[in-house]
Amino acid sequence: MNAFYSPLENSIQFPAGILQEIFFSNDRPRYLNYGAIGWVIGHEITHGFDDQGRQFDLDGNLVDWWDPQTKTRYLEKADCIIKQYSNYTISELDNLPLNGINTQGENIADNGGIKEAYRAYNSWVKRNGAEKLLPGLEYSQKQLFWISAANVWCAKYRPKALKLRVLTGVHSPDMFRVQGPFSNQEEFATDWKCPKNSPMNPETSKKCQVW
Repeated sequence: MNAFYSPLENSIQFPAGILQEIFFSNDRPRYLNYGAIGWVIGHEITHGFDDQGRQFDLDGNLVDWWDPQTKTRYLEKADCIIKQYSNYTISELDNLPLNGINTQGENIADNGGIKEAYRAYNSWVKRNGAEKLLPGLEYSQKQLFWISAANVWCAKYRPKALKLRVLTGVHSPDMFRVQGPFSNQEEFATDWKCPKNSPMNPETSKKCQVW
């Protein structure tokens, strides 16, 4: 069960099956929902402006509707994402590198989606106030947002399945769907007090931002 973006309809689809744990529950704090289903929603919206979705207009027509300057700037930013993910390697597969070109659309959507979800949650807090923390855990609301988001992509691969995903898949392996977007977000580094120039908080010039 999965959500998806349709460029021909310019619409996002969310089957009822995805609107349940671990993605969503009306009985749990909003920081968990925004980190999980909120990220998925932002991901699908961003697909409208990735390497494929940007080629379709609001009516689903295949047309080049961007200004040349906008297109050039976009390609520069997308190239940052391509290079970032191409530098990730799988140690258990003899350091096999990811394919940053094949996965760029999903990586762009992951990066844009988590940023949108984080901003949406902060807007919700401004309107409704801060929620209670989870009992027994010494994490802030914002830290729990990131934990909930990361938990969505918790996975265990068999070696051959992992290799198949790296060689043919349009999605990066799940661990990099967390590591890549989170390391690009200044807010993540702030909320977790990551040291500067650490793996999850590289210098600003090395952080990729498309949207």
